[in-house]
Amino acid sequence: MVDPRAYEAMGQPVTGIRDPYFLSIMAEIQAGLREVLGTKNSKTFPIPSSGSGGMEAAIGNFVREGSKFAVFTAGHFAERMATMGQRHRAQVVRCNKEWGEVFSREEASAFIEREKPDVVAFVQAETSTGAYQSGRAITAAAHEAGALVIADCVTSMGAMPVEMDSVGIDIAYSCSQKGLSCPAGLSPISISPRAWEWLERRQDEPFTWYFDLRLIAKYFEEPHVYHHTPSPPLYYAMHQGLAVIEEEGLSNRWERHKTVGQKLVTELVKLGFEPLVKKSGDRIWHLTVVLPPAHVDEAKLRDRLMNKYGIEIAGGLGKLAGKILRIGTMGPLSTEDQAAFLLDAIATAI
Repeated sequence: MVDPRAYEAMGQPVTGIRDPYFLSIMAEIQAGLREVLGTKNSKTFPIPSSGSGGMEAAIGNFVREGSKFAVFTAGHFAERMATMGQRHRAQVVRCNKEWGEVFSREEASAFIEREKPDVVAFVQAETSTGAYQSGRAITAAAHEAGALVIADCVTSMGAMPVEMDSVGIDIAYSCSQKGLSCPAGLSPISISPRAWEWLERRQDEPFTWYFDLRLIAKYFEEPHVYHHTPSPPLYYAMHQGLAVIEEEGLSNRWERHKTVGQKLVTELVKLGFEPLVKKSGDRIWHLTVVLPPAHVDEAKLRDRLMNKYGIEIAGGLGKLAGKILRIGTMGPLSTEDQAAFLLDAIATAI
């Protein structure tokens, strides 16, 4: 759900891309993104794309042809990272687990020590399964091996801790439409000084031009060298989305999403649903993924919820298609009243 203040902000006049007002908005967005990502990285900015574009930018810039790219795969979007690595002609190696599970420190260390990769990637909040992996079990071993760490923070940012610096993430990317409660179309990305130094030393150019981070970064610092034409309404929306988070307080926002998410899971279990992620501490707070009761057809349930109540919830992706429900309670939707309305609707519809 888009925050009402983001909607309102999009009605402001469209400015030029070097207008002083727009540049000031841009700088404030960069500061807000650093706060939400938990980083001091100067190279933090939104790129003009969805979260998948952020993924492409991260992999296209830091995964070189012939390099070894290690991906922790336990869901649809981790598989997408591996596919992108293959298309960028890297040697991709996977550490696989069942979808919905997370990796232990021992598993991560053994895999990284064995493979000795150049770049390691993982999904912090796997949208396809509802599993949350902070990355702390992965980053130390990766850095000991001299590898850079890429984290998909598309679903975690703005609703759960990313804590990029303390976790040890080198490159993080996200999106605008989930935890930030803005329209899709911008992908925040942040690069650590260590990773940026590596990128500056890179001799060959990445295969991608549009997502070349060295080119994009020049627009966000003096003298704002042209790279692409940004959409001011999307920036206005993100500016207000970040302002809403600042006013609520990041820790308060996290706690709100956690409280509502836990209540939703508890009540769904009473209705006969089963969480896909077994351990409560491994679950995304604001994306509840459940298996429906045996007698419930998930597609028909979703249709009834949409047609009767105007409630849209998602089905499964990939190997989980037709098997699960994925229920987002993000931003303005993450309240006890909204959860109660949803639960009443589901109880009536099953």
